[in-house]
Amino acid sequence: MRILIWHVHGSWTTAFVQGPHTYVVPVTPDRGPDGLGRARTFDWPDSVVELPPERLREADIDLVVLQRPHEYDLVRRWLGRTPPMVYLEHNAPDGDVPDTRHPVADLPAGIPLVHVTHFNRLMWDAGSADTAVIEHGIVDPGTRWTGELPHAAVVVNEPVRRGRTTGTDLLPQFARAAPLDVFGMRTEGLAEHVGLPPERCRSHELVQKDLHFEMARRRLYLHPVRWTSLGLSLLEAMHLGMPVVALATTEVTEAVPPGAGVVSNRIDVLADAVRDFVADPLYARTVGEAARAAALARYGLTRFLDDWERLLKEVTR
Repeated sequence: MRILIWHVHGSWTTAFVQGPHTYVVPVTPDRGPDGLGRARTFDWPDSVVELPPERLREADIDLVVLQRPHEYDLVRRWLGRTPPMVYLEHNAPDGDVPDTRHPVADLPAGIPLVHVTHFNRLMWDAGSADTAVIEHGIVDPGTRWTGELPHAAVVVNEPVRRGRTTGTDLLPQFARAAPLDVFGMRTEGLAEHVGLPPERCRSHELVQKDLHFEMARRRLYLHPVRWTSLGLSLLEAMHLGMPVVALATTEVTEAVPPGAGVVSNRIDVLADAVRDFVADPLYARTVGEAARAAALARYGLTRFLDDWERLLKEVTR
């Protein structure tokens, strides 16, 4: 099967393109949002091929994975037809939650909406569209945790701009429990923004392979995000064998079972958990091993690809 998909979410797509198909990603000379082409910082197989929009009509596309509302019009313009489609929603709704209407509700009937978490399916108003949930799958980075640095790792993009959404305002409280290493795009200036000395809140921007190595050197993974779908960095940290300290928001309580970390909406409970992991490496290792086992059982790559294969066959039959 030849599947047209835009490079929108690098981590998710890295798992999706491990399947048995050919994955066609649009590429434009400027490599803008609608033509990024292949990922440059993720390891994608040769089955992912780039094509400019003007060549897509000859590509014999069997199915399209939409991820943004305007992509439906791009398909009609670039392909001159509408092959079978699914709409993949990565995010939890913004706006007038829980009454936020999903864009797929205003697209032609027959395009199923696929959510990555059950929380998202619950919270989006999809109208009469058929909906399904295919939970995340992770390309296993392997057990890498050493915990040699008594720090907490945080992974978040644009924490200064996103503010309360990503729990940026909570970082000073956690920084009193352990030094923070914050990884992600546009994290520069974060310590100054939240009023912390640089040694209590360091910023790092790394490619994924280096990110996993550096995360695993930290004693624990801290997930202070108030509102997100389900951060893939959280699942990756669990795969690495890291113990997790996380807010009990959105899908986190499903992803982190008892024994795999500490999940709560009480900041004092979470800060104490950070201190406990920092103080006791053996405890951190034991909980991290449980986190890895839980992540492999629920978010393994084979289950993810099998779920997608079943859906794609239903859509194209």
